[in-house]
Amino acid sequence: MNSRKILRASLALCTTSLLFASGVQVASATGQTDTQGEKVAARVVTYDSSGAAEFKDAVTQGAEAWNVSVKNVQLKPVQSGQRANIIVVADNGWPRAQPTSLGNGRVWMGRQAVNEGHNTIRIASHELGHILGLPDVKPGPCTSLMSGASAGTSCTNRYPNAQEKSSVERKFAGSQLSARITASNVALTAY
Repeated sequence: MNSRKILRASLALCTTSLLFASGVQVASATGQTDTQGEKVAARVVTYDSSGAAEFKDAVTQGAEAWNVSVKNVQLKPVQSGQRANIIVVADNGWPRAQPTSLGNGRVWMGRQAVNEGHNTIRIASHELGHILGLPDVKPGPCTSLMSGASAGTSCTNRYPNAQEKSSVERKFAGSQLSARITASNVALTAY
């Protein structure tokens, strides 16, 4: 093994150790590779939707929409004994998210938008997008997941568009695994 590969392996081990020490979940490689063709692990962000049991399936499908769309981060349900990165709850207000750092925060599945006819899976995927570092894009077309409610109640698109995917991939690229969301993005963001 040449010194360059040893250095990369050491750096990867140190980065992984730091991430585990800070409570960040790291998964095995998902088929992505770095510029030298070596496997890179996706960051796993766990979520707990037990506080929104009536929306559990919508949250699962919203997470899956992200999982099939991006490779640098994967959303997984929290396992017993783990601390969740994202807490999902339900209330009678408007759906919203409060990111605390990249990949961490709280999501409210607000029944008000559901009662008005908005698609629950789109809501979940949109709010998870905020936790993944994306802002609202309003007004916007249905093809923009982050356009949220401005796309209308007939919009059921749960998938991020190319720009949204690219932004999340950049945010979760290896050099930014510990990146923090700026203070201006930490405020509550509504659907």
